[in-house]
Formats: sequence, structure tokens, C-alpha cells
Amino acid sequence: MHRLSVQTNSPIEMIDITDRVGEIVASSGVEEGLCYIFVPHTTAAVTINENADPDVQADIIQGLESMVPPNAGYRHREGNADAHIKASLIGASQTVLVEEGRPLLGIWQSIFFCEFDGPRRRNVWVTVGRR
Repeated sequence: MHRLSVQTNSPIEMIDITDRVGEIVASSGVEEGLCYIFVPHTTAAVTINENADPDVQADIIQGLESMVPPNAGYRHREGNADAHIKASLIGASQTVLVEEGRPLLGIWQSIFFCEFDGPRRRNVWVTVGRR
């Protein structure tokens, strides 16, 4: 198991971690198997989506902000209930197939760490195994 440290810079953002995950997969020696990516935070998440057009990430963020606006009368006392809801919607983990020693992603796909309560230093856990 490997821990990636991710420093976020904004209250809400998506950070491409594909290359870092790919390095872990390559160093594992696993040619065919599974790569499991887990975010151990209740106000952050991980997703796979388009990497070619940065407007896609901006649209995802805008859509989440529209669906789950900050300060909408939530009961959670810390004031970050919207971040908890957004993280629950996106999810804490992703599983990616490994083929030829690399994460098997579509041509336009990347793995994104999603921050909803930043800026903070975050962790991402990655493990690779054979099928």
C-alpha cells in the first residue's frame, strides 16, 4: 500500500493524480490486476473523468456547487456540510484495471482527487494487486 500526499490550494478543486498513481502501478511489478484508490477523508473524494478539456472539471465543480450550495441552512455545526455531501456524491474510492503494468484508462480519462473543504494537505491510499 502506498500513500500519496496531495496539497490542495482552493476550497473546491480537482487535481489530476493519474501520473502519480501510474508510477505506483509501474513500480508494483503487477502486469495484470487491479489498482484500488481510496481517499480517507469525509470532505474529499476521487473520480475518473475527462482530462482533455479543463472546462469539464470546472463544469463538474459548478454542477456540484449548484446542486449542493454552501451555507444552505445545513445543521452540521462546522459549516462544511456541503463538502460532506459532495464527497458522498462523488465517492471515496475507485478501482482501475491494470494491463501491461499501467492503469487501464480510456484515452480521455484521468484520475482526479476532489477537494471540497480546502485548502488542506490530504492523503490518497493506493494499492495494486494481481487478479
